[in-house]
Amino acid sequence: MSTQTDERAHTPKTSREPADVRAVTPRAVLLALALLAILTPATFYVEIVWHAQVGGGSFPAVAVIVFLAALGGLPGFRRAGLSRRELLTVYAVLAVGSPLVGRAILFFVLPKAIIYYHMGRAQPTWESGFLQYMPLWFCPSDPDAVEGFFLGQARVPWSLWLTPLFAWLSFVASLFLTTFFMASLVQRQWVRNERLSFPLAQVPLETVREPGRGQVGGAGRLSLAPMLWVGVGLSFALNMMSRLSTFLPGLPTIPLGPVTLIARQNVGPLAGLGELDLAFWPWLIGIVYIIPKELSFSCWFFWLVRLGLHVLAIALGATPMDPQEWYHAGFPAPYHQGTGALFALGIWVLWIARRHLDRAVRIAFSRESGRLDDDEPVTYRWALIGLVLSFGATVLFGWLAGCRITFTIAMMLVFVVYFMMSARLRVETALDPSVLDMYQVLVLPGTAALRPREIIALVTMRWATFPAPGETLVVCTSTALENMKIADAAAIRQRGLARAVIAGFLVALVLGGCVTLWGIYRYGYFGTGAGAARYWPSLQSRHDGGLIMELLTNPAPVDSHGLVGMAAGGIVAIVLGMLRLRMWWWPLHPVGYIIANSWGMHWYLVPFLIGWSSKTLVLRYGGLRLYRQTFPLAIGLIVGDMLNRAVWSAIMVATGGHILAAGGA
Repeated sequence: MSTQTDERAHTPKTSREPADVRAVTPRAVLLALALLAILTPATFYVEIVWHAQVGGGSFPAVAVIVFLAALGGLPGFRRAGLSRRELLTVYAVLAVGSPLVGRAILFFVLPKAIIYYHMGRAQPTWESGFLQYMPLWFCPSDPDAVEGFFLGQARVPWSLWLTPLFAWLSFVASLFLTTFFMASLVQRQWVRNERLSFPLAQVPLETVREPGRGQVGGAGRLSLAPMLWVGVGLSFALNMMSRLSTFLPGLPTIPLGPVTLIARQNVGPLAGLGELDLAFWPWLIGIVYIIPKELSFSCWFFWLVRLGLHVLAIALGATPMDPQEWYHAGFPAPYHQGTGALFALGIWVLWIARRHLDRAVRIAFSRESGRLDDDEPVTYRWALIGLVLSFGATVLFGWLAGCRITFTIAMMLVFVVYFMMSARLRVETALDPSVLDMYQVLVLPGTAALRPREIIALVTMRWATFPAPGETLVVCTSTALENMKIADAAAIRQRGLARAVIAGFLVALVLGGCVTLWGIYRYGYFGTGAGAARYWPSLQSRHDGGLIMELLTNPAPVDSHGLVGMAAGGIVAIVLGMLRLRMWWWPLHPVGYIIANSWGMHWYLVPFLIGWSSKTLVLRYGGLRLYRQTFPLAIGLIVGDMLNRAVWSAIMVATGGHILAAGGA
């Protein structure tokens, strides 16, 4: 699955220096924690109260890179001597902690159980149907506490929330730490041995640079690469004009997309082609320019294959529908294929890394532990101990919720594999493929054998993998892996950075949980933009009580077609991986197969074609030299988009939410 040798040379190399212990300084960590304290309530207001999109599925934080670039460029911070490595340390802490207060993590976690009691007032059968099985520590059931949660204008009943808040935050922390320790075990394999592209890690590395020659002090600064600023200006101008045109009709409209060029047909086999959408997102074009071209080629190639299979299915008698809405398990079952391929990727990744993992285990149980793995985020011994303890804590949570140990272990294993493989795809493509969520996977074998409390736990924990990796806790795991790449490239001491990142995550988790509860009780769940919107997390929260009742009264049967679809996707992914390992010229990448069989590729097609064709032409006629010269342009396209989001977010905060941020609802 790794990138080919010639593709590895495409990313500008950073000389590997001895890791600097001084990079993770107390002032850098304190600055990161202070910024987290500022960003947490600001993010709550922008994303939850006003329901505007600050970040995005592919971006880990609220324009963090822009803030750090500003810190590196302002004279006051240069005089303070905040070095490039310290700035990258601040970025690493912020990038992992700041997404927690988004509209699909803590705002999805905390309301999931209490909404059953609120919606159950109109459903008398729920009390005898499943509310009697609800663990008492899932949420408060006091009527005043429930009504205050949804109507607002109330104080937080902290005495009633103390146990539920501790339980859910502990589970979130345990799930993150499980994947963090797993990432620590494989990071050397992915960063150095396979040399994956890590597109988003390249952005801070290219944006914040060391001081130039002749400058006094060691403060980091903004990169002066002309191509970088050409990309920033172009992307920022296009995004800004596109947004301003919605407020000022006199300005020319620049539709960056998605815009429908050809409407879908409602009948006939050609309905399987769906509609042709034009999206011209500069940030995505920049990302495609960074990733290996055989990977981007595979994405749009397999999307065309997927369309062909949809046309064939409709011609054979299937009901005409849009390709992106084909969620059922009938042929070609695209999302089942993508999900099966995702899990098969996990098996294949373990096989590729078997020698590295064998070495890690041997070091962990040897007397050399702590010396041979001195440059790892966590020593292999403590990584294994931490993995066992944190995974055991997730299993303990499920057991206390009334689930059988075997069911809990199976559910948590599915979660962890999903987290790690979604992170793998993120560090290869910077995208967050949305396949089946893990609830849909776990009910494929049927639910007749499940106990009521297991069904309640399964549905209530749906937030872990829904609606997409970039909007769930998976983004924290992905960003932690990107931070390990940053530390390796910038010669930052991995051990110190790992401690700072974990500390920042825990601080953001506790602070975010308190801010979320305070804000919901002040405005009311349905009084916030995110709670009242027709947005998937809020919709799922409202309807999941009915889903539990449906599963209790009418257990889901075994979905044999879905299982076959997953098996088929897994086989295809493994075959593609074997072909890539045995034939260096093989152009089709299994990761591209997964991306094509996930939601969103119908919007990504045009940016992928533009990015892939541009990179192909540059490499063919200008070689690696021209590619390296134009590489900062792609980084600039991404940074310009982030800068635009940061500006509109600041405008929202300044105007009290009267102007929606760019990318808002």
